[in-house]
Amino acid sequence: MARICSIRGTRVRSGGRIHRSGLAKKKGGIGRHVTKVVKRTVSPNLQTKRIWVPELGIYVRLKLSCRALKTINKNGAFTTLKKAGIL
Repeated sequence: MARICSIRGTRVRSGGRIHRSGLAKKKGGIGRHVTKVVKRTVSPNLQTKRIWVPELGIYVRLKLSCRALKTINKNGAFTTLKKAGIL
C-alpha cells in the first residue's frame, strides 16, 4: 500500500539536505562551507486507524496522517469522509 493519506492526499516528498563543514565565525572559525547537497525523502506521519462513523453505524479502516486525524476530530467523521469521497 502506498504511503498516501486517504483524506488529505499527503504523500512522500523529496527535498535536499545540505552538508556543511567548518567552524562558524562566531566560534572562531573561518565560516561554514557547503560541501554537498544530498537528496532525501520527507515522509508524512501516517497512522492506520479504525474510525467509527455513528451516522452509518460502521467502522472504516483508513491510513491517515495526523493532520487528517485532527480534521476528523474537529469536523466529525461522516462529514470529513464524505468530503474526501470515501463514503
